[in-house]
Amino acid sequence: MFDIGSSLREARLRQDLDFPELEERTKIRPKYLRALEDERFDLLPAPTYVRGFLRSYAEALGLDGQPFVDEYSSRFTVGEEDAPLRARRVPAQRRNRGPRESRMAVLALAAIAVATALVIAAWKFGGPADEPVPGLAGTSAVSVGASEARGTAKLVVRATAGGSWMEVRAAIPVGKLLYSGTLEQGQRKSFQGRALQLALAEPDNVVVRVNGRRTELPAGTTFVVTAQRITRATS
Repeated sequence: MFDIGSSLREARLRQDLDFPELEERTKIRPKYLRALEDERFDLLPAPTYVRGFLRSYAEALGLDGQPFVDEYSSRFTVGEEDAPLRARRVPAQRRNRGPRESRMAVLALAAIAVATALVIAAWKFGGPADEPVPGLAGTSAVSVGASEARGTAKLVVRATAGGSWMEVRAAIPVGKLLYSGTLEQGQRKSFQGRALQLALAEPDNVVVRVNGRRTELPAGTTFVVTAQRITRATS
C-alpha cells in the first residue's frame, strides 16, 4: 500500500515539472492533475476517468501506471462496477400440459422424425450432392454470417479539433481494456465489438463513426457504443 497523491507529487517535483507542461504531455487539465495529487477523486467525473488519468499521469512522469490504478481500485472503488449490469432473465413458469397438448406434442415429434428420415434418404439416394434440399435454404452459413455482422459495432474515433484523452473497453468480456491514452490531433483509432464502452475527456475534439456512418455523440463524456446507436453511459 502506498500514497497515490504524494507519490505523483514527489515524482513531479523531482523532475521540476509544472502543470502546464504536464498538460501538454497528457492532454489532462491541470485541475484534474491537482485533484489526483490531492486524492480528490470526487472532482473527476467517474471511476473510469480516475483510472485512465492515473495511468496517463504516472506514465508521463516515467512511472508504471498500473500500480496506481490497482491501488485506487482496491482503496476507493470496492464493490463498484463501471459496466452496466445486465438484467437477469427470469425463466418463464412452466405449466402442466393437458392430455390434448401431450398428444399434439407426440404427433409433432413423429412428423419431425419422418421429415428427417426423408431428408436423409434424399441425400443418400437422391440426386447430385450439391442439389439444395427444399426447406433448408434459410439456415445457410451466409445468412447466419450476415446476421452476426449486423450486430457488430465498428468504431472509428478521429481527433480533428484537438487532442483528447480516450479510453475504450469491451463489454464482452466485461470491462476488458482495449485502449487508454491520448489521441493527438489528426490521429485515429479503430475498434470492433458487439458493444463498446467509450470515455472521452474532450468529446468536442473528435469525430466518431460507427460502421462507416458519422454519429453525433450525446451529451456527456462516457458512452456505450453498439451497432445500432451510441448512448450516454450511466456511472
